[in-house]
Amino acid sequence: MNKYRLSALVAAGLVAGGLSAGSASAADLGGNCCADLEERIAELEATTARKGNRKVSLTVSGWVGQQVMFWDDGRESNAYVTDLGSTLASHVKFTGQATILPGWTAGYVLHLEATGSDSLTTNQDRADGPNALTNTPNGVSTLQSFWFLKSDQLGKVSVGKQSDAADNSAILVDGSGSLVPANWVAFDVNSFGIRQKDGDLFGHWGGAYCQGGGGAWGDCAGVPRNTVRYDSPTFGGFSVSASWGEDDIWAVTTRYAGEWADFKVAGVASYFESTDEGINFINNSTYRYFQAGAYVEHVPTGLFAYGAYGHGDYDVDAGSNETWYGKAGIRQRWNPLGHTVLYGEYENVKGSGIFSQSAIAGVAQDILNDGGPQSGSTRDRTQVWGAGIVQEIDAAAMSMWIKYRHLDYEDNNTEGTRYDNFQYVGVGALINY
Repeated sequence: MNKYRLSALVAAGLVAGGLSAGSASAADLGGNCCADLEERIAELEATTARKGNRKVSLTVSGWVGQQVMFWDDGRESNAYVTDLGSTLASHVKFTGQATILPGWTAGYVLHLEATGSDSLTTNQDRADGPNALTNTPNGVSTLQSFWFLKSDQLGKVSVGKQSDAADNSAILVDGSGSLVPANWVAFDVNSFGIRQKDGDLFGHWGGAYCQGGGGAWGDCAGVPRNTVRYDSPTFGGFSVSASWGEDDIWAVTTRYAGEWADFKVAGVASYFESTDEGINFINNSTYRYFQAGAYVEHVPTGLFAYGAYGHGDYDVDAGSNETWYGKAGIRQRWNPLGHTVLYGEYENVKGSGIFSQSAIAGVAQDILNDGGPQSGSTRDRTQVWGAGIVQEIDAAAMSMWIKYRHLDYEDNNTEGTRYDNFQYVGVGALINY
């Protein structure tokens, strides 16, 4: 039908053009006019992007993000060009939905990620890291693929590969505009070895802090997986999400977002549990992770503060991990390009027992007792502090940043061993489409 409408419009244009040249020209259309018109329409249709049908909408969105990272581990220094890390890397998302009945919709999400060099897997000996989620060479992979049914009154049910209810929950309440360059996941340094004073490498900065759910440092339920997920409608600023996946992984999250006088406020609390022997470090056990986050911003001045907390352990005596993260700064529009964000950050990550670096490196013998993991006295700590500036460019839906981070490691398992600090500067940008 659209084809014939287009034919009619083009024909009308030809006729109108002919009339303006005189009635003789208007009458002399020739016998080949319709054949030429059909050919021109076919060429137009061949060069036009179209959705699959007229009932389901199609929205294409995503971003491209890259950075240059200048690093120094105390003995070696270098500069890498990397992506922003799996789940934050450049991607394209296809989203569609259709109305079933008034207030009811059905839809889908197909989310593809394109990785050139995963910052989660780069290290001193590997400038181009493979995809951290698939452990395969860089390329295009499926990050999410699911369908959903949504009711305005009852909420949304989604089925397929997607973020579970706990994934990124504490991160996403950060409304400062500095979420991508500064968050509590070890995106930039996860696989870099910790340099000892004698020059040897020990463990890696991401460590064993997260187990059974993905992530590094914080967000220990941080990867998409095959789940059934429910998201409630929002009531008075509050909403609830819950999810379940195979063998068995489940999570529940409560969120709040609102405005109090001149303040924007957001908060979240989330619980994740896994008995999946395919991802848990300890078989026949339950991995548990709790996280919470909060954000507050004074809108007139742009002053903001953000904090997150995470705690993970097993239901056996195997130790635990604990992460504290805080960030504060100012978000103001000082130039016509867009908002400028200045921030400072601090993170404290602690691990004991099987969650310590020494457990992964195999140098702490007291984590094994009668063949089972024990918490013992094995402990370590990673501290991070940093600062940065983000410039938003509204006309291009773009953010640019420069950031600095300083990492410090200490433990009680390698007596007499001292470690160098790790420092790096990151310069990058992200453009949305």
